Amino acid sequence: MRHSQRTQLWVSLGLYGYLFLTLFLPLGVIALWAFYDPAVGWFPPDIIPRSFSLSAWGDVLSDRHILPSALLSFFVSTVVTLLTATLAFPTAWALAQFPFRLKRAVEVFVLAPMIVPGIVVAVSLGEIFFGMGLAGTVQGIILVQTVGTLPLMIRILTATLEGIPNELILAARTLGAAPRVAVMRIALPLAWPGFLAGGLLNFIASFEEFEKSFMVGAPKVQTLAVRLWSYLGGEILVMPTAAAVTFLLLVPMLIIFFIAERLMKEDVMAAGLGKL
Repeated sequence: MRHSQRTQLWVSLGLYGYLFLTLFLPLGVIALWAFYDPAVGWFPPDIIPRSFSLSAWGDVLSDRHILPSALLSFFVSTVVTLLTATLAFPTAWALAQFPFRLKRAVEVFVLAPMIVPGIVVAVSLGEIFFGMGLAGTVQGIILVQTVGTLPLMIRILTATLEGIPNELILAARTLGAAPRVAVMRIALPLAWPGFLAGGLLNFIASFEEFEKSFMVGAPKVQTLAVRLWSYLGGEILVMPTAAAVTFLLLVPMLIIFFIAERLMKEDVMAAGLGKL
């Protein structure tokens, strides 16, 4: 018993240490860069800047396009998440419930947009959308982001639907329910953990997506990610501005994760990821 407790203690310490090194320590360094005073500087051997300033934030937030870009990003991410969930459910249901030939090949084909580098997909779809008149439009950005987020939602929903006992569907059919009614009344409500887990991840992926949004929307339509990354262009990287940009992209995602953690239990998220 004592050996087991000691093992659990070391495992816990290792996990907390990994969390500190991968999340809290980088956030702390970014915070120091975002708030240090460029007029004074920050040089070794100083671990903490001698003076702090909001000058970097003033440079970024003085841009009058920041707020419209942020509102556009939230709108696009919401629409993309809803559209992705609607399109993913039929495909996920077929992959989870119907055995057929070349099923693995279809799964690989569905996941192809996640395997191919994003810039390759962005360039290819950018040319197609330009020919269709969707370049430089909000509709084009929504569609191109849906292409990138749809495979993830399909994979998560497939794992969720595979965990639903088929006996429930058969029982509904036995009681006289049509196939469509059985799916809508039984499978769809039971798949809500997958919709929540996939929707959360897709919203974050859409909110932070840059390559496809840039190739299709810029320069007429710019999401927050496209607008903020424009501050990082050029031959010289200004660390205070880069840190402020990172915070503006990261903080909303942390807030969403915190809200989701308060609303959803751990078993719900695990079920959505196909762990139960």
